[in-house]
Amino acid sequence: MKQTVLDRYEKTPGNAIIIDVAATQVEDLYNNYDNAAPYVRRDLEQDLVDYLIDSAKEIVPRPFVIQFSLTNAPDKSKQSRVRGSINAYFMYLEDVERDKVAQMFRRSAALFGIGLLILFLSVFLYEVIGEEGSILANVIAEGVNIAAWVALWESLAILVLEWLPQQKHLRLYKRLADAELIFKQRSIF
Repeated sequence: MKQTVLDRYEKTPGNAIIIDVAATQVEDLYNNYDNAAPYVRRDLEQDLVDYLIDSAKEIVPRPFVIQFSLTNAPDKSKQSRVRGSINAYFMYLEDVERDKVAQMFRRSAALFGIGLLILFLSVFLYEVIGEEGSILANVIAEGVNIAAWVALWESLAILVLEWLPQQKHLRLYKRLADAELIFKQRSIF
């Protein structure tokens, strides 16, 4: 029988996939770069972030929950801090991705505008040169025409090739920010 990627995951009674994160304590979920700072102000551990993103990508579009299996059971305030950290971090990534999308649209619009200007210049050059223009003048006019179409094509390619992956990232980060978190105490053995 063929096994799918989704068979690797446990499921909730409601058939949502469980992304399980095992750790000893809540503090293990945070970066130890600045040990002097209280862990509530620290960034999430990058390995944890990468694991959550990779797991969520793997199970798209299925519903999921994130389960923290901890040896030392966290109290309600630590659970709340983890919820806030997960939500804030992935909302931050979503904001960063939105900025990238805005930059992408600005770059595409600029290239489109430049392409149109160059295209109008090309048409103008063809009108000025006429049919009996010199070879050099025709080569320059043709070069300007090609430059215009390259700029227009690049503008279109940015929208077509970059927009869809960025939209997927936005949806993924939103799903992770809004994910239900479950805390479970696990035994050492």
